[in-house]
Amino acid sequence: MSEIYVVKIGGTSGVDVQLICEELVTFINQGQQIIIVHGGSNDANQLGDLLNTPAQFITSPSGFTSRYTDKKTLEIFAMAVNGKVNVQIVSSLQKLGVNAVGLSGMDGRLIEADRKKSIQSIVNGKRKIIRDDYSGKITKINPEMLMWLLSNGMVPVIAPLAISEEGDPLNVDADRVAAELAVAVHAKYLFLFTAVKGLMKKFPDENTWIPSLKTNEVEMGISYAEGRMKKKVLGAKEALDGGVGMVFIGDGRITNPIQNALDGNVTRIGG
Repeated sequence: MSEIYVVKIGGTSGVDVQLICEELVTFINQGQQIIIVHGGSNDANQLGDLLNTPAQFITSPSGFTSRYTDKKTLEIFAMAVNGKVNVQIVSSLQKLGVNAVGLSGMDGRLIEADRKKSIQSIVNGKRKIIRDDYSGKITKINPEMLMWLLSNGMVPVIAPLAISEEGDPLNVDADRVAAELAVAVHAKYLFLFTAVKGLMKKFPDENTWIPSLKTNEVEMGISYAEGRMKKKVLGAKEALDGGVGMVFIGDGRITNPIQNALDGNVTRIGG
């Protein structure tokens, strides 16, 4: 039976989508089934600047960072991730001979979520309650469509939008999406590619790079992580708790990033 790999392509500046897509062809030809989840933060930031709606970010009391997503920002985010990044990845794969299918989590109710009615943010050292945010907490993954696509030789490419019970779009964190999907499809591996070598004890000093964490050390890893890396490590924990075999957080700027991860040149979490 084919193994399933979930590959999350980070949306930060520097991640080389083309290099990742080129290597994916090799693994697909070897019989692995691939699901791609992508971000789009850099493209969303650029589009927001063009539309005079600069990106704003929220930091929770526990130190997790997320995009502030009011209705206008949600529209911009959807245009960037679903309208641009998703199309670019599908196009790259199709040019390489891979029959890719672009989706968001809204399609077929693939990813269901509850809107966060209020969010706590730390602003200038004080707690602030935000009530107009349209981000969501994932409540359910419906993987049947993904399994059908995989069984028919297609590669799903998924943008991080979820659907609410009422049918509204919600912004959901792409790392958490990748983790939840990996659990739902019983993936062997989850790869989280970003623009750094992996987790570091003292970011950005690569001399403090952490090559591996055991499952029972993930909480310690979250304490080392800064900014958006915290959600990657949290996603890794959720994936491992759900039965995924191994999670890799590493460099998406280089040639053969998947093999580089399997060779141990990234932060490997699990075991």
